[in-house]
Amino acid sequence: MTVPFALEVFQNAYLGRGGTDVHAVITVKASGSSIDPPGPGGSTELAEVIMLDCSGSMAAPPMKLVEARRAAKAAIDGLRDGVWFAIVRGSGIAEAVYPARPELAQANARTREAAKTAVGRLDADGGTAIGRWLTRTRELMATRPNAIHHAILLTDGRNGERSTEFDAALAACVGHFQCDCRGIGADWRVDELRRIATTLLGTVDAIRHPRDLAADFQAMIDTATDRAVDRVSLRVWTPRDASVRFLRQVAPQIEELTATAVQVNARTTDYPTGAWGSESRDYHLCVTVPAQDDDVEMLAARVNVVVSDQVLSRAFVRAIWTNDIDLSTRIAPAVAHYTGQTELARLLQEGLEARREGDDATATIKLGRSAQLAHQSGNEATYHLLQNVVDIEDPSTGTVRLKRNVDAIDEMVLDTQSTKTVRVNR
Repeated sequence: MTVPFALEVFQNAYLGRGGTDVHAVITVKASGSSIDPPGPGGSTELAEVIMLDCSGSMAAPPMKLVEARRAAKAAIDGLRDGVWFAIVRGSGIAEAVYPARPELAQANARTREAAKTAVGRLDADGGTAIGRWLTRTRELMATRPNAIHHAILLTDGRNGERSTEFDAALAACVGHFQCDCRGIGADWRVDELRRIATTLLGTVDAIRHPRDLAADFQAMIDTATDRAVDRVSLRVWTPRDASVRFLRQVAPQIEELTATAVQVNARTTDYPTGAWGSESRDYHLCVTVPAQDDDVEMLAARVNVVVSDQVLSRAFVRAIWTNDIDLSTRIAPAVAHYTGQTELARLLQEGLEARREGDDATATIKLGRSAQLAHQSGNEATYHLLQNVVDIEDPSTGTVRLKRNVDAIDEMVLDTQSTKTVRVNR
């Protein structure tokens, strides 16, 4: 197997007297020259399931279902020959409308046309039981156990299942497929879809206009079908009496990984990152180590990229104690940048929640600080979206005024985009 991963560490290794927290940003790159996309006759299989909300609310207005059908057809057209796929009609039940048998079909000219015909017959009726949609998708994926599994979930409403039923269904899907979630309209819950996407290593987004669905579905399919290496983990080793305080992905979007830890042994932990194509991701690692005397150097962490328990690449995080205040107080630019981006995401979500609860004072403070951070870090996309919710009077000081008449979809788009970051300039 050609080694497709390269790691690079950005940190200030120097700690002051008594210092115990070591911060580092690790860039992981999967090289396009080393990863060959799967295709017909290749050793890697791809599996795709598209879950479409067909509850009664999708008919109001009818354009939602019309554009959902068009988006599904665009996604089907984007499947390369050889990809295994299925279409699930979601309502109060989960029905696989293509193929008719309880399995996945292999994409070719004939099956793509048959699937699009089935999609064209979809109607809107019934409730919303997202846990059942996920369970049906897991069952279909199980028919191709060696494939790289990816799903798309589209809904316009809130889940109607009991929380225990939904929780069990979601937990049973962990490790079986990744899932990108999309909401259309303004009657679904961002936190609900974010939970699914975070748990299943996917993304969440709000689609402002139904006509934008097709392009978004096509982009998700393009990304999913570029993936060629599955079940990739970051394996972190720490020395005795040290521990991982946190590990989070910070680019291209923020994903908290600390709680996903899988213990390998007393000093080694795996953090699943899903499937990879030709791409680059940044991770912020913080390790707590025992304080040492001045001029002592130690290995604070060893970070490996692991696939199927095989170590493909590694990098080292160091700690050096010094009485030189100038050295110990420097913050690596990458660490400073992503610390700010993480704070921006948290403040945006907290500010929007305060606004929804009618706490205008807290919302103004938090969204004002968000505007300041977005401006300072060059996160122009977030800064632009903030202007739909607040009037920014002075971005340098974070002075804003809440807008009184804000469309719910503007808040939802800002909420879903809050975790998307800009890359640090190095």
